[in-house]
Amino acid sequence: MGVPHGKPTQLAQEFMARFRLKGGAASALRSELQAILDAPAQFLEDPLRSAFAKAMSRVSVFVPGKSAPWKQWGSNLDEESVKQMERACQLPISVQGALMPDAHLGYGLPIGGVLGTEDSVIPYAVGVDIACRMKLSVVDIPVSDLQRQKDQLTRAIHAETRFGIGASFKKKRQHAVMDEDWEVSPVTRHLKDKAWSQLGTSGSGNHFVEFGTFELQEKVKGLMPGTYVALLSHSGSRGTGAQVCGHYSKLAMEAHPELPRSLRHLAWLDLNSEDGIEYWNAMELMGQYAAANHACIHHHILEYLGINLMLDVENHHNFAWKERHCIDGKERDLIVHRKGATPAGEGVLGIIPGSMAAPGFLVRGKGSAKSLHSASHGAGRVMSRKRAMQSLEWGPVNKQLKEKEITLMSAGLDEVPMVYKDIHQVMAAQSDLVETLGRFEPRIVKMAPHGERAED
Repeated sequence: MGVPHGKPTQLAQEFMARFRLKGGAASALRSELQAILDAPAQFLEDPLRSAFAKAMSRVSVFVPGKSAPWKQWGSNLDEESVKQMERACQLPISVQGALMPDAHLGYGLPIGGVLGTEDSVIPYAVGVDIACRMKLSVVDIPVSDLQRQKDQLTRAIHAETRFGIGASFKKKRQHAVMDEDWEVSPVTRHLKDKAWSQLGTSGSGNHFVEFGTFELQEKVKGLMPGTYVALLSHSGSRGTGAQVCGHYSKLAMEAHPELPRSLRHLAWLDLNSEDGIEYWNAMELMGQYAAANHACIHHHILEYLGINLMLDVENHHNFAWKERHCIDGKERDLIVHRKGATPAGEGVLGIIPGSMAAPGFLVRGKGSAKSLHSASHGAGRVMSRKRAMQSLEWGPVNKQLKEKEITLMSAGLDEVPMVYKDIHQVMAAQSDLVETLGRFEPRIVKMAPHGERAED
């Protein structure tokens, strides 16, 4: 009904209890509450209703507005993720939305959700793992070395990145990102040393580093079509990014106490406010930091092996961009949140992974206006982590990996192939959003060890 959390909710509950004690009917409670919400000033002298009425006279109530237009790609999507998208488009700041075919339940905005807003940023519509990122490096070694040099390739991954929640390097990696202005927010200022120690690490959850074969279908950045060896990684801004999200999400919620529980994680910050500017600058820094993470991982693995780079492609998801879009025939400046969605503007290159046993794809965006120039960021989950841990066993997983000639260095049961959608169906559902230029087949895979808490 729009009663804010905290004291107003407590007073509403106390009013309901007293109302019932005085013989009021339970069936009348909703209409009694609504009357107070509609006109609290009329009840300020009422002995039974005054405390709640006074509280509500000091706050605004969220009333869902006309929904902003949005479109869904794919079928049989998780019902709760669709409801999350519907609610997000009812925010007064929402202009247009889109739901990608890999969609599943998230906090506030679903994973695979795209939301364009006006002059406002929603920390949880960006996500906890700010600027989570994909990076593909095509390297100059023969495809036969994937098997012949497998031990050396696995040693390189093991030596040159770290997995797990608290993963860090004793000897800090060097990158120009640490010379950026980390004073842009109290969170980044306080956590700069921690961020530096985690530079070049991969974290946990669905983050990975993989070697595999890469089949390029057409010339890209000077590289001719053919079959190559490639290194593929997926990770984000680590613990610092999560702390930035947590801090500014709390401030956004405090700024919008009128939001009901179902919308709390969609609380926004005005980009003209001090908190909004701080968050935006911190988010941008986390974008640079996530890119630096991947740069370090790829540089050090290639250096360890003494091999050279032939082609690299990378992209963010879990980020917000200031973009100009045509809405109802008019050009508008929007803040486009892509939570688990890949930028897919016309001609823009991106990477959409599958799973440890399914291919990933190098794609080129088609610039769909209805999707706000976006596509999926992967296959998308069909099974929760809890359910996976309770219902799956390693035997069938290991059999499948062996049949596909995949070496799994480490991973959790909550990240095995069975928990993901069919990547081919996902790609088919978004053929109007992207075109495929290349295909990556994983052969050597490392993720956080079994039992690690997910941070994606």
